[in-house]
Amino acid sequence: MNKQEQYAGLAVQLQSLISGETDETAVMANAAALIHRTFDFWWTGFYRVVNGELLLGAFQGPVACYHIRRGRGVCGTAWERRATIVVPDVEQFPGHIACSTESKSEIVVPLADANGDIRAVLDIDSRELGTFDETDREQLERICQLIAKTIY
Repeated sequence: MNKQEQYAGLAVQLQSLISGETDETAVMANAAALIHRTFDFWWTGFYRVVNGELLLGAFQGPVACYHIRRGRGVCGTAWERRATIVVPDVEQFPGHIACSTESKSEIVVPLADANGDIRAVLDIDSRELGTFDETDREQLERICQLIAKTIY
């Protein structure tokens, strides 16, 4: 099964899994677990916007940073820019926050509410360089829109 087919199956599963659920933590926890298991990523999780910073939310993988300031690292930069960021080599990203030296590439996708305010970001790390591409960006943006529509 190719990546596009994996994402299509994941979207169907996720829709069924979160349909009717409104609790942010519950939805993010199951979404992180489903994405993580489908692709066997190194780290998959959410940071929520709380009191003007990103605060660690539901995730799968090794321990992570608790707080990230706006504009700092890949997550804080995606939040500030209000746009998905794909990083083929985290060592080349200015200001990258190294929660783990095993992380080599990363993608961060913002989640916006109905007013367009960024409420969280989905952060996924890989132990391989260049893991994430345009397919990942497009499909994870769709998945994040589905999650945001469900909980915000």
